[in-house]
Amino acid sequence: MKGFENYPVWVQELARKYFTKTVSQFILYGNVNDYVPQKNKDGSFLYYNLREYLQEVLFKRRDIIISYDRASGIQFKTPEMFEDFKRFLRAYDTMRGSHFSNSVPRDPYRALGLLENFVKIRLSQGKRIALIVDYAHTLLPNTNYPNAEDRAVLVYFLRWSQENLFIENDITVTLISESLNMLNPVLIRNPHTVPIDIPYPTEEDRHNFINYYVNELTKKEPVHNITQIAPEILATLTGGLKLIQIKGLLAEAANTKTPLNHEILKEQKKEIIEIEGGGLLGFVETKFSLKDVAGHKQAKAHLLKTAEAIKQGKTEIIPMGYLVSGPVGTGKTFLVSCFAKDIGIPMVELKNFRSQWVGQTEANLERIFKILEALSPVAVMIDEADATLGKRSQSGDSGVGSRVFSMIASFMSKTEHRGKIIWFLLTARPDLMPVDLKRQGRAEEHIALFYPETIEEKKELFQVMLRKRNITEINPEEIPDHFYENLPILSGADMEALLARAQFRAFEKGTDLNVEILQEAVEDFIPPSYPEQIELMNLVAVLECTSRELLPERFREIPRGELMERIKTLKAQLLED
Repeated sequence: MKGFENYPVWVQELARKYFTKTVSQFILYGNVNDYVPQKNKDGSFLYYNLREYLQEVLFKRRDIIISYDRASGIQFKTPEMFEDFKRFLRAYDTMRGSHFSNSVPRDPYRALGLLENFVKIRLSQGKRIALIVDYAHTLLPNTNYPNAEDRAVLVYFLRWSQENLFIENDITVTLISESLNMLNPVLIRNPHTVPIDIPYPTEEDRHNFINYYVNELTKKEPVHNITQIAPEILATLTGGLKLIQIKGLLAEAANTKTPLNHEILKEQKKEIIEIEGGGLLGFVETKFSLKDVAGHKQAKAHLLKTAEAIKQGKTEIIPMGYLVSGPVGTGKTFLVSCFAKDIGIPMVELKNFRSQWVGQTEANLERIFKILEALSPVAVMIDEADATLGKRSQSGDSGVGSRVFSMIASFMSKTEHRGKIIWFLLTARPDLMPVDLKRQGRAEEHIALFYPETIEEKKELFQVMLRKRNITEINPEEIPDHFYENLPILSGADMEALLARAQFRAFEKGTDLNVEILQEAVEDFIPPSYPEQIELMNLVAVLECTSRELLPERFREIPRGELMERIKTLKAQLLED
């Protein structure tokens, strides 16, 4: 917008809406607790927190600038503005017999009533006004049972948004809340109130800020005492962080005289994002890579090609997401964790984001999505996806489940995220997942994993588990083939449990693990057996798989109709609907 070229994009959006003279009320949400950059005419930058920015930059030409929140009550930018308000209160007290000039009320009902009267009088006198309402979710909460005060406060803001005096004169009412979903939905749906999303900083924003702040710090400390990473590289590596968090990293490095390096940055970034995500996101890290995964040759080959495409920046050919299915214990989580080691981009695990409080679940998801977009490129793993993601039609939870489903499905299908946010949905029961999440444009590739069947596959699994448990006393070359033929093992989890028992047996005997003790453990070991459940998990994985090459030979030519009939029979036997 002309005249706003040096302003952040969200300010330009606000200005476009405001100058239509049809809107005077805005909700600022998202990254509201960060620095806002303001570009000067000479190309340099200044940085303000959002509240300062609104008062000192965006609304600096207003005659009256008011701020309000529950804790601080009504405040004004300057003493002169406050004195003008006190004159109004004295006149108001004289007319109404009140005593507000002696003690200005902080509670929303009375405070907003006074502000409404004050603002209307000053607008009629031609004054230009800005009203900034902070922590708006504490005034207009998303609740199923609003009390009388909540309803009255809502009426104030709904009325102001449509008030001709407000729309036709120079006033801006700005509500600030970290999450849109924590606000009363009636206000959000109001066509006269415009939500404005303040995004996380872009790589360019981070680069500009790093240059600015390092320059500020080097007035006191040499550059080499602050960071060993070049600013342009640091800007890339700090994806997902706010400017205020980057400032904290650089300030700590300067104060402790411990220069920021790649290892320090990696650990601190992980800690910051996990805290920022409120424990809803966790980084997936492992010392193993796909070469440490036993079996699943076709699945590994496909994922290795995906990793190579990511490294080469071929984002247009990368699937939007993967559905990884197979019976319990086939190593779905381990496979995807190992993939995280190979791709060279961060992988995070989506944890339990549901809350008992109204609006909090949706607010948690809103926060997660913003972090993911700021972190991109990033891979996201959701274990037990059939239970975690919910369904489009879900009853008994006041509609939370269906809203959550809709938010996730919508976010997953954004084509601009292709190659930037890659989803991995893991489940042993893909048949329980809604088709909406499994379709093309969301989880596009369906990979099926199965238990080892041949001696070669069991040998490979055994060797991998020896390495995983750091067992060096057993030489796999000394193990005869008949050991594997009689091995009562279905999964990697079974194999690991067997080796743990063998190690415990060696400990009991006060000796090192050897082949003889291992054989004793094998003869004693009885893995849990759930044949109908395992067969059902196998068959639904076969039915779901989108690549014939990924299927064991015995499954490749089974007609789909026959598969579906057998699945139906198994579900009836297991008393499933």
